[in-house]
Amino acid sequence: MVEESWELLDVVAGSAQAEILRGFLEAQGIDVLLSQEGVGHSVYTVTVGIMGEVQILVPKSQLESAQKILADYNAGVFENQEYDLRGDEPAGEADRDQG
Repeated sequence: MVEESWELLDVVAGSAQAEILRGFLEAQGIDVLLSQEGVGHSVYTVTVGIMGEVQILVPKSQLESAQKILADYNAGVFENQEYDLRGDEPAGEADRDQG
C-alpha cells in the first residue's frame, strides 16, 4: 500500500479557526489534518504569533479540490445558503420539485 503525502493548504491563526475550516472541508468530502507547534495547543492555548499558527494539511490527491473550496469559502460563496432540513438541497428547491 502506498501512503499518500499530505500538502499544506493554508495556515490560520488559532485552533478555533482551524477547527471551523476542518469541519467545513470535511463536510465537502476533503480529508484534513491539523498541525500546530507543541506549546500552541497546551493547557494554556497560544492563539497569537507564530506559536498560535495552525497548518491545515490535505492529501495531495485532494489539494486542488480543497484549494477551490477554500477560495469559494473565502469569497463568501457559501454564505447565506439555507438548506432544507429534509436533505442537502437549498431551501425551496425541494418544494419546487414537488409542485
